[in-house]
Amino acid sequence: MSKLKMMYAQSAVPLYIQIASALRHRIETGYWQPRQKISTLEELEREFEVARVTVRLAIELLESEGLVHREQGRGTFVADKVQNKHWLRLETSWESLISPIKGNVPKIIKVDNPPAAPTLAEDDGTLAREYVFLRSLQLKGDTPYAIVSLHLEREIYDSDPDAFLTHTALPMLATRNDVDIERAHQTLVIGTASPETAGLLQVPLGTPTAECHCVVTNREGIAIYVADIVYRSDCIKLYIDLFGRPKSRAGRTTAPAGAASARGQRKSPRAGRRRTAH
Repeated sequence: MSKLKMMYAQSAVPLYIQIASALRHRIETGYWQPRQKISTLEELEREFEVARVTVRLAIELLESEGLVHREQGRGTFVADKVQNKHWLRLETSWESLISPIKGNVPKIIKVDNPPAAPTLAEDDGTLAREYVFLRSLQLKGDTPYAIVSLHLEREIYDSDPDAFLTHTALPMLATRNDVDIERAHQTLVIGTASPETAGLLQVPLGTPTAECHCVVTNREGIAIYVADIVYRSDCIKLYIDLFGRPKSRAGRTTAPAGAASARGQRKSPRAGRRRTAH
């Protein structure tokens, strides 16, 4: 068995998706330019040591994404304009977490027998007495990009249930003076799309995903917001400022959200205690 086939065998991702990922990378990095003809089916078949049908499925997937188009008798060409799909930048600040989702309208997903309480890690705080569970699909235009499974403290939810059903919860928490946020953090791991996830996000089964666990706690250390978020991997990019320098005036984040001072001014969750695992 060749090294290439051994690599295929070690992955749980369907073979045609692996091939499509390799071809997509060539397009996104400029190896193949817009309007350029890509390798023929025969060439790709030999290069990747796969069957013709596998290459065809990979090309069809890229075509459905608008990255390539086929011309009868001429071959397959890169699209005239390749859109940068990695539009959602995940950073390590409170404001950068809030900003991209401020205007989102969640599409609520009905869940039978929802979990009564979230699963907390050792440093996620303590459980509230009662939670409301909300699952929603986040969309950009008509394209779904994330599934949010949220446990929100019951008392907070009951204060404005209609708003929490029609707006994203985290930006709402950030603007409320009656919610005293002490700490917020998220962890990130790489996963793969289950059958349910693939169906909701409209991606092939086994496609890589980015899975975030986001926790917001109040001054008493109670986890008032616990969300497990599954993102399409093709829409996000992780940005980390390794020196932690403040942003320039043009790109400065506004005073975020969260905790309210005694004077009624807003401040971010306590500095130095947030973390993002990657």
